Amino acid sequence: MLYQFLLNFVDTFGFLNVFKYLTFRTGLSFFTSLVIVLFIGAPFIKFFSNQKILSPIRDDGPADHIVKKIGTPTMGGVIILFGLLISVLCWGDLSNVNILFCLYIAISFGLLGAFDDYKKIKYNNSSGISSKFKIIMQIIITIIGVSLFIKFVDYQDINNLYFPFFKNLIINLGWFFIPFAVFVIVGSSNAVNLTDGLDGLATVPVILVAACFAFISYVTGNVLFSNYLQIPYIEGTGEISIFCGAIIGSCLGFLWFNAPPAKIFMGDTGSLSLGGSLGAVGIITKHEIVLAIIGGLFVLEAVSVMVQVISYKLTGKRIFKMAPIHHHFEKKGWPESTVVIRFWIISIILAMIGLATLKLR
Repeated sequence: MLYQFLLNFVDTFGFLNVFKYLTFRTGLSFFTSLVIVLFIGAPFIKFFSNQKILSPIRDDGPADHIVKKIGTPTMGGVIILFGLLISVLCWGDLSNVNILFCLYIAISFGLLGAFDDYKKIKYNNSSGISSKFKIIMQIIITIIGVSLFIKFVDYQDINNLYFPFFKNLIINLGWFFIPFAVFVIVGSSNAVNLTDGLDGLATVPVILVAACFAFISYVTGNVLFSNYLQIPYIEGTGEISIFCGAIIGSCLGFLWFNAPPAKIFMGDTGSLSLGGSLGAVGIITKHEIVLAIIGGLFVLEAVSVMVQVISYKLTGKRIFKMAPIHHHFEKKGWPESTVVIRFWIISIILAMIGLATLKLR
């Protein structure tokens, strides 16, 4: 809104032309969300603590983990979303369908996560709403959003699936694109949710993925860069860098309070929203497979849970000491900080590999 307002005075004040540059607005988006989260973080944490908005801890986890986490406030995703939304509303082009789609996913998944967190807090258990209900609601929300996005987006090849490392390997998914998009967004949302189990574990990988896709969205929306990199040019996609910048700023500000030992957890309010948003960005930029590479840590966490469940149901045996896999290493005796930092290192490596695919075509 502020961006559109300032554009009205460009002819009068020439220096306002700087707001037309995506890179400048992305920087503003980053700093705005960062400052907002840092400013409101401490009062929110104090309020949540006083109101006993505390995170129920799984009683089957590592004993040391349980002791450390008891009494920590949750629903910190509210802080992240507040900074994210205010920043995008200020500096994003709200007439851009890509921005609107991302906002829709972030808000709707955030509300679903908040309902889940509310149930956990009310009944003081870590179960919340049933997994079946959560998945069904995510699918319904995403189908509505993707259907509207396809209707209004100005890109004829939206149904195409592009493969990294291959210049001309393109598959037109046709109507199968909708269930595919649902799988990407819902899968990404739940993968981030599963990863969010240790202090700062999910936050830094989310920042890395968002940073990579800020760059990817910028070059995808620039005809010169997209032609040079031989990736699809999608007009208007560059605006998503504003959204990604806001994610980075909000998460970085949140990490100030979420770094070990965490003063607050993001809860499902944050993890479902951020994961769904990253999935939406992957769909918009047509880099869904690259998203799976850069966000490989999230994929690993989700796969570890699926493997554990399938193995136990078929054989009665568990592959890991505990799933998701970060708890497996805790059970093996790794300190929490060791698990977190090593997983961060894996995320950095995967981010570099994902970015390399832009040129290796």
